[in-house]
Amino acid sequence: MTAIVTEFEQQWATWQSERDAWARQPLGWLSLTGLHWLGNADETVPGLPGRWRADAENVYVTAESDTADPAGQGVATPLTRDGAVLSGTTVLTPGEGAPGLEVRHGDRLIEVIRRSGQFALRVHDPAAPSLAAFTAIPAYAPDPRWVVTGRFTPFEVARVVTTGAVVAGLEHHHVATGTVTFELDGTEHTLVVFGNQTSGLHLLFTDGTSGVTTYGGARRLDLPRPAADGTLTIDFNRTANLPCAFTDYATCPVAPPENRLPVEITAGEQDPRKGQAL
Repeated sequence: MTAIVTEFEQQWATWQSERDAWARQPLGWLSLTGLHWLGNADETVPGLPGRWRADAENVYVTAESDTADPAGQGVATPLTRDGAVLSGTTVLTPGEGAPGLEVRHGDRLIEVIRRSGQFALRVHDPAAPSLAAFTAIPAYAPDPRWVVTGRFTPFEVARVVTTGAVVAGLEHHHVATGTVTFELDGTEHTLVVFGNQTSGLHLLFTDGTSGVTTYGGARRLDLPRPAADGTLTIDFNRTANLPCAFTDYATCPVAPPENRLPVEITAGEQDPRKGQAL
């Protein structure tokens, strides 16, 4: 007998399918093959042409369009930016915490990033083994129990909350615009909310499953726009992994102390590197 699929389950399945498509992007997070922090002396990066260095403000790459292939296989594939071949020394100035500046090397994408005043190269390769091995993001089965009503209370003035990162020594600075309060099994909880009602509100949190069946650093939950009285629906079934759950080459934040729930939220995405699906 065919099981009846509810509208709630269908909507969740659509969300899960969209998340899997996100993970499968040819130059997405699962395509990462390296994270290389740069010093102030010229250095070569394994598998990449050119010499790279950084000072307090910029990254410098020195490359010639006809240099030898770093793998020793004839003429190299050149580095390009915005379709132009890089030759000589190019100065790149990525923003702090911003998406990386893009340099191409054949099919690969090199992100030049700045994090906590340090500069790094993040290399994406559509032929990465981690991408080829991906099947689906493990998750708990959707359960209406984890859909609750909350109340958003805005701060009079937005504040900056600083958290650590999965990479030692780095910091993330989040704009917090309020709190959301909700009940689980009769107990009230309050979490700090990041973002705004224009760009979207979200939570970064951990719970009793973190480091067990779910990723330990933090998970993210996007929130809908609150009603005029501040009420909103919190659907923990759509709690998503941050990129660092999939790769060691991300620099994601960890949850702030205020957002570490003492209860187990057995909903949403699980740790993909534990391979669990309950």
